[in-house]
Amino acid sequence: MLALSNSVGVSRALRVKPRSTRTSRLRTSVKVLSLKTGIVGLPNVGKSTLFNALVENGSAQAANYPFCTIEPNIGIVPVPDERLSKLAQISKSTNEIPTVIEFVDIAGLVKGAANGQGLGNKFLSNIRECDALIHVVRCFDDVDVIHVEGKINPSHDVAVINFELALSDLSQVERRLEKLKRARPSEPEQIKANEIENIILERVSTGLLEGVGIQNMGFSENELEILSGLNLLTAKPFIYAANVSEVDLASIMEGEENEYVTSLRNTVSSLGGSVCVVSAQLESELIQLDADERRLFMEELGVKSSGLSSMIKEAYKQLDLLTYYTTGEKETRAWTIKKGYTAPQAAGVIHTDFERGFIKAETVSCDDFILYNGFQKVKEKGLYRLEGKDYTVEDGDIMIFKFNV
Repeated sequence: MLALSNSVGVSRALRVKPRSTRTSRLRTSVKVLSLKTGIVGLPNVGKSTLFNALVENGSAQAANYPFCTIEPNIGIVPVPDERLSKLAQISKSTNEIPTVIEFVDIAGLVKGAANGQGLGNKFLSNIRECDALIHVVRCFDDVDVIHVEGKINPSHDVAVINFELALSDLSQVERRLEKLKRARPSEPEQIKANEIENIILERVSTGLLEGVGIQNMGFSENELEILSGLNLLTAKPFIYAANVSEVDLASIMEGEENEYVTSLRNTVSSLGGSVCVVSAQLESELIQLDADERRLFMEELGVKSSGLSSMIKEAYKQLDLLTYYTTGEKETRAWTIKKGYTAPQAAGVIHTDFERGFIKAETVSCDDFILYNGFQKVKEKGLYRLEGKDYTVEDGDIMIFKFNV
C-alpha cells in the first residue's frame, strides 16, 4: 500500500474535459482537468485591455480601431485563492501550486461574422473548444473610443453577438445533418444512434432559427453529450462582463448602477447567463501596483475583489466546479474537479493509478485546518476523517489518498 504524500502531483494545466497523456515512468495515463475560457465581444469594448490585465504580462494589442487583434491571444492565469496561501503557510510548504485558467482572446466580432465578415468564421473557430465564454459588453461613455455600431447599446450588442454565434452553430448543425443523411450504417445500434442524433439536431436547428440558444432548449445531460462533439457555441455557459469606467465601478459598489449595466442585466435575465461588473481600465492600472498598493487602492474604491476573481468565480459556478487541496512540507496544491466527484474520481485527477487502486482518503476541511493551525490540532478535535469510495468531495477539502498500486 502507498499513501499519497503531498509531493505527489502532476504539474499540468487543468482541463474541464479529461484527457490522457503517456508517461514512460508510470506507464499509465494521466487524467487532468482544466478550464479554458474564450473572450468575445464587438470591437472597441475593452476585450484586449481586459485580457492584458487578466494575464498581467499579456501582449494583446489594444487600439481604437476594429480587428487590431488578428490571431487569438492565449494566456494562462493562476486562479486567485486565499485559502491556498494560508494552507501553504501553515504547512511551511516549499512550493505553492494554484490551479489555472486559460483565457483565449479573439478579434472583435461584427454583424455578419458567421458569414465571414471581419474574418469572423476564422475567429469563431478559435473558441469552439472553450468550456465557457466571457462576452465583454461596453457599458461606459468615452468620446475618444469609437463604438463600431455608432452608439452604446448593451442590449443590441448582446443580440448582435448571440445572433452571429447562433448562425455559426446553425452552419455546424446543417453540415452534420448532411453527413448523417449520407451515412449508411449497417449495425442496428449505430442506426438507432444516428436516428436519435438526427432528431436532436433538427430540434437544435429549429431553435436556432427561432433565436433560441442551445442552453435554453431544455436538453437533458445525455442529449447535450450527443451534441458535445460539435462544440456548439450557444451550448456553452456565458458570463457577460459589463465593462464600466473606474468612476462608475466605485458608484456601483455603493449601489448606484449606471443605465448601461441595468440594461444589460435586464437583457441577460432571459438568456440564462450571469453578469459580472468589471473595469478593464482599472484592472490594467492595478497590475502596475504591488500587492499592498493594490489592496489599498481597491479598499479606497470600495472594491472587494478583482474582475479576474469575479469572473473565475462565476465560471466555476456555471461549470459546477470546485477546488480541493493536498498540502505538506514539499508543496501545497489546488486541484479543480466537477461537483459530485467521489473521492476516487478526485484522486484520479492527480493520476489514474490513484483512482484505480483507491482504498480511502484522509480528509479535513480547509477551514478547520486553518482555524486549528494544522493537522495535529484538527486530529485532537476529532475533525480528521477517513472517507471511503462513496464519499462526495466538498469544496475546500484537504485530502490524503491511500491506494494500492
